Amino acid sequence: MNKQIKRALLTLMIIISGSHFIHSQNKKTMGKKILFVVTSHEEKGNTGEKTGFYLSEVSHPWEVFMEAGYEMDFVSPKGGKAPVDGFDLEDEINKKFWEDETYHAKVENTLKPAEVKPEDYVAIFYAGGHGAMWDFPDNTEIAEIARKIYENNGVVSAVCHGPAGLLNIKLSDGKYLIDGKKTNGFTNEEEAAVGLTEVVPFLLEDQLKARGAKFEKTDPWGSHVTVDQRLVTGQNPQSAHDVAEAAVKELQD
Repeated sequence: MNKQIKRALLTLMIIISGSHFIHSQNKKTMGKKILFVVTSHEEKGNTGEKTGFYLSEVSHPWEVFMEAGYEMDFVSPKGGKAPVDGFDLEDEINKKFWEDETYHAKVENTLKPAEVKPEDYVAIFYAGGHGAMWDFPDNTEIAEIARKIYENNGVVSAVCHGPAGLLNIKLSDGKYLIDGKKTNGFTNEEEAAVGLTEVVPFLLEDQLKARGAKFEKTDPWGSHVTVDQRLVTGQNPQSAHDVAEAAVKELQD
């Protein structure tokens, strides 16, 4: 057998081996589900400006989780059609998500919290968008779902304004989930930059700190992800992809 044939066979074996590895990794996650939480709130205070979940903060993590072999469901505080913000179909991943019939239907018909079985999910992901500041913090039903997922050795993750949903999650020992853990989210500087400091019901950075979180951040609009004891948080829309990648790593470790 000459050297060229040997090289060709070796290359083929590497390709087959790599393909088998990817298939086996995806097979491990097949049937395992992640629960996305999206807001039902559609107005920024009394401004008359519309809001909702921020599309890229759903679509970019969705793509990462899809490629890792996970299935996803969507829940919102009210259930049904979730309002959307940041609707930009020039973003190829946004377009890919929006045109996916299965997942478009899921975000147009989100589950109500009472319809969710926490034991079905290995992780929960709170998507951002300013609407989350109004209806995530005090939703005790979704907080209880998150607690059960976390205490079942699952991952709790959130991005941008999504960490508003973490504020009132209490564990079985009565301690807040984020107390003492490294956490991040949309910063005071970023809220000021978008001109909504006086519109949002509270400043997320301040409230996370008040709950005992060790708040981390980088410069405005830079990707920043924090991981601490199966809690994964990201600072802003630019962090959405990286949050999902970090969550997948936590799930596979």
